[in-house]
Amino acid sequence: MASSARPTPSRARARALLRAGLTLTAAGAALVAGGAQAASAANSSTQPDKVRVRTPLKALDTTMVKGKGIDGPPALHYAIGPLRNLRTNPMANTPVNPLSNTVGTQVSDFKPVSSGAVTGPVARGNSVGQLPVVGDAVGLLP
Repeated sequence: MASSARPTPSRARARALLRAGLTLTAAGAALVAGGAQAASAANSSTQPDKVRVRTPLKALDTTMVKGKGIDGPPALHYAIGPLRNLRTNPMANTPVNPLSNTVGTQVSDFKPVSSGAVTGPVARGNSVGQLPVVGDAVGLLP
């Protein structure tokens, strides 16, 4: 049978599977966050006064607003903590480090240019929180 005669996979089926997977992922995250919130509420001895803000959709619960920022569920801190310290390159500082390659050039009397400044932090195996741009973004997480 020629390869052009093979039936092509349906895009609608793939799209439906993707949507179903994303829906299940969102539902699972909501269950985990809700369970952690309920567990922390059951463990706390004093409950803060609930303040309701009317919005066009529904009332907004503002019990989690503390000071200038919004504090997420307590379980979120335990989930994101390891992410900040996650090593980006487990093979760093070994003789078989595949990311320790740099490319450099120098034209005439100009200052040499190298890719080491960009690939260096990843090749050294810094954690996600220590990377130049991503570290700042991870610092914004609760």
